[in-house]
Amino acid sequence: MALPVTIYKANIQLSDLDRGIYETLQATLARHPSETEERLVGRLLAYALLYEEGLVFTKGVCEGDEPDLWSKAPDDRIRSWIEVGLPDPERLLKARRHADQVTLLAFGSKLPGWEHQHLDKLINSSNITVIILEQEFINQLVSRLKRTVSWSITVTEGNLYLQDGAETLETSPKRYAQG
Repeated sequence: MALPVTIYKANIQLSDLDRGIYETLQATLARHPSETEERLVGRLLAYALLYEEGLVFTKGVCEGDEPDLWSKAPDDRIRSWIEVGLPDPERLLKARRHADQVTLLAFGSKLPGWEHQHLDKLINSSNITVIILEQEFINQLVSRLKRTVSWSITVTEGNLYLQDGAETLETSPKRYAQG
């Protein structure tokens, strides 16, 4: 008998001063039994930090040839291809041929080795952006994760402030892109 998915509901007040985006985002996420809470938090952060009109969650771990999130143009062309975690770099290099922009929100306990081995190849490729989040920040969010998520996120001058209840967490993501 297959284990059921776990449903999470999210309400995010987003104030991205760097990009001039002010939105109230609502999302329902299904966490597959094989998905970690860390990865779910990463998908939700990617949705907020990279939000644009038309950005949606895909089938993710259930569909191997789709990213975690994407947005498409009216002609079904992929505008944004977004992955989270530490995927195989070849997957991102292949994706850049099918999308206008590929973005990776990178985090994980093996990030230092992955970064040392793969980062240069990725950031020297056109239309790929890598955003690295501190693992401690992800861990703090996972430790507070509830089935109903209510965050207030402010991004200003490259810094990320996330309010969860009465507590505010802060991090400075590292952003790498060609040019």
